[in-house]
Amino acid sequence: MAVIFVARSAKLSKWASDVGLSKHVYKVGVADEPLKPLIAAGWCGETDWTLVKKADAGALDEAEAIERLSKKERMIDPNLYPRLRGASGVFKVSPTHVESHVLVSRALAGEGGLQALKLKPADFADYLIKNALPRAPE
Repeated sequence: MAVIFVARSAKLSKWASDVGLSKHVYKVGVADEPLKPLIAAGWCGETDWTLVKKADAGALDEAEAIERLSKKERMIDPNLYPRLRGASGVFKVSPTHVESHVLVSRALAGEGGLQALKLKPADFADYLIKNALPRAPE
Protein backbone atom coordinates (compact mmCIF):
# COMPACT_ATOMS: atom_id res chain seq x y z
CA MET A 1 0.00 0.00 0.00
CA ALA A 2 1.44 3.37 -1.03
CA VAL A 3 1.60 6.11 1.57
CA ILE A 4 2.62 9.74 1.38
CA PHE A 5 4.98 10.73 4.15
CA VAL A 6 6.63 13.80 5.60
CA ALA A 7 10.00 13.47 7.31
CA ARG A 8 12.39 15.93 8.88
CA SER A 9 16.01 16.00 9.94
CA ALA A 10 17.16 18.25 12.77
CA LYS A 11 20.68 18.42 11.31
CA LEU A 12 19.45 19.34 7.83
CA SER A 13 17.13 21.97 9.35
CA LYS A 14 20.07 23.52 11.17
CA TRP A 15 22.15 23.51 7.98
CA ALA A 16 19.29 25.06 5.99
CA SER A 17 18.91 27.76 8.61
CA ASP A 18 22.66 28.45 8.54
CA VAL A 19 22.70 28.90 4.74
CA GLY A 20 19.69 31.22 4.83
CA LEU A 21 16.95 28.92 3.55
CA SER A 22 14.74 28.34 6.59
CA LYS A 23 14.71 25.98 9.53
CA HIS A 24 11.38 24.63 8.25
CA VAL A 25 12.70 22.07 5.76
CA TYR A 26 10.80 18.83 5.17
CA LYS A 27 11.11 15.82 2.85
CA VAL A 28 7.90 14.70 1.15
CA GLY A 29 7.73 11.36 -0.60
CA VAL A 30 5.50 8.48 -1.62
CA ALA A 31 6.57 4.91 -0.89
CA ASP A 32 5.26 1.50 0.05
CA GLU A 33 5.06 0.37 3.65
CA PRO A 34 7.16 -0.18 5.76
CA LEU A 35 8.75 3.25 5.83
CA LYS A 36 11.18 2.64 8.67
CA PRO A 37 14.06 1.24 6.52
CA LEU A 38 13.63 4.00 3.93
CA ILE A 39 13.72 6.78 6.52
CA ALA A 40 16.59 5.15 8.43
CA ALA A 41 18.70 5.20 5.24
CA GLY A 42 18.22 8.97 5.15
CA TRP A 43 18.69 11.64 2.51
CA CYS A 44 21.09 14.52 1.99
CA GLY A 45 23.89 12.81 3.90
CA GLU A 46 21.94 12.84 7.16
CA THR A 47 20.74 9.79 9.09
CA ASP A 48 18.71 11.51 11.81
CA TRP A 49 15.49 11.68 9.76
CA THR A 50 12.26 11.05 11.62
CA LEU A 51 8.79 10.39 10.29
CA VAL A 52 6.50 13.29 11.12
CA LYS A 53 3.31 12.02 9.52
CA LYS A 54 2.01 9.63 6.87
CA ALA A 55 -1.28 9.17 5.06
CA ASP A 56 -2.75 6.89 2.42
CA ALA A 57 -1.61 8.06 -1.02
CA GLY A 58 -4.16 6.13 -3.08
CA ALA A 59 -3.04 6.11 -6.72
CA LEU A 60 -0.73 9.11 -6.25
CA ASP A 61 2.94 8.63 -7.16
CA GLU A 62 5.88 10.64 -5.85
CA ALA A 63 6.43 12.74 -8.99
CA GLU A 64 2.79 13.81 -9.05
CA ALA A 65 2.79 14.62 -5.33
CA ILE A 66 5.93 16.75 -5.70
CA GLU A 67 4.49 18.52 -8.73
CA ARG A 68 1.23 19.33 -6.92
CA LEU A 69 3.07 20.56 -3.83
CA SER A 70 5.53 22.64 -5.88
CA LYS A 71 2.60 24.84 -6.88
CA LYS A 72 2.14 25.91 -3.25
CA GLU A 73 5.59 25.73 -1.67
CA ARG A 74 9.17 26.13 -2.83
CA MET A 75 11.03 22.90 -3.46
CA ILE A 76 14.74 23.30 -2.79
CA ASP A 77 16.61 22.66 -6.03
CA PRO A 78 19.10 19.84 -5.41
CA ASN A 79 21.29 21.18 -8.23
CA LEU A 80 21.88 24.47 -6.38
CA TYR A 81 22.86 22.89 -3.07
CA PRO A 82 25.41 20.07 -3.31
CA ARG A 83 24.46 18.95 0.20
CA LEU A 84 21.11 17.71 -1.13
CA ARG A 85 22.84 15.31 -3.55
CA GLY A 86 19.96 14.81 -5.94
CA ALA A 87 17.29 14.33 -3.25
CA SER A 88 13.98 15.46 -4.69
CA GLY A 89 11.01 16.43 -2.57
CA VAL A 90 12.82 18.57 -0.01
CA PHE A 91 10.66 21.62 0.61
CA LYS A 92 11.20 24.94 2.33
CA VAL A 93 7.88 25.66 4.04
CA SER A 94 6.69 29.10 5.02
CA PRO A 95 5.32 29.22 8.58
CA THR A 96 2.90 31.94 7.45
CA HIS A 97 1.26 29.56 4.97
CA VAL A 98 0.94 26.85 7.61
CA GLU A 99 -0.49 29.29 10.15
CA SER A 100 -3.10 30.47 7.64
CA HIS A 101 -3.97 26.86 6.83
CA VAL A 102 -4.47 26.02 10.52
CA LEU A 103 -6.59 29.13 11.16
CA VAL A 104 -8.83 28.50 8.14
CA SER A 105 -9.20 24.81 9.04
CA ARG A 106 -10.21 25.73 12.59
CA ALA A 107 -12.65 28.37 11.38
CA LEU A 108 -14.31 25.96 8.95
CA ALA A 109 -14.60 23.36 11.67
CA GLY A 110 -16.14 25.93 14.04
CA GLU A 111 -13.32 25.56 16.56
CA GLY A 112 -11.66 28.20 18.71
CA GLY A 113 -11.04 31.85 18.15
CA LEU A 114 -7.94 33.79 17.28
CA GLN A 115 -5.64 32.44 19.97
CA ALA A 116 -1.89 32.46 19.45
CA LEU A 117 -0.55 29.53 17.48
CA LYS A 118 2.53 27.53 18.33
CA LEU A 119 3.27 25.60 15.15
CA LYS A 120 4.60 22.06 15.53
CA PRO A 121 6.16 19.77 12.92
CA ALA A 122 2.84 17.89 12.76
CA ASP A 123 1.12 21.11 11.61
CA PHE A 124 3.67 21.47 8.80
CA ALA A 125 3.15 17.81 7.85
CA ASP A 126 -0.65 18.19 7.75
CA TYR A 127 -0.28 21.21 5.49
CA LEU A 128 2.14 19.45 3.13
CA ILE A 129 0.08 16.27 2.87
CA LYS A 130 -3.18 18.13 2.34
CA ASN A 131 -1.67 20.19 -0.49
CA ALA A 132 0.03 17.18 -2.13
CA LEU A 133 -3.05 14.97 -2.24
CA PRO A 134 -5.67 15.52 -4.93
CA ARG A 135 -8.86 17.05 -3.63
CA ALA A 136 -11.85 14.75 -3.39
CA PRO A 137 -14.82 15.76 -5.53
CA GLU A 138 -17.43 17.52 -3.44
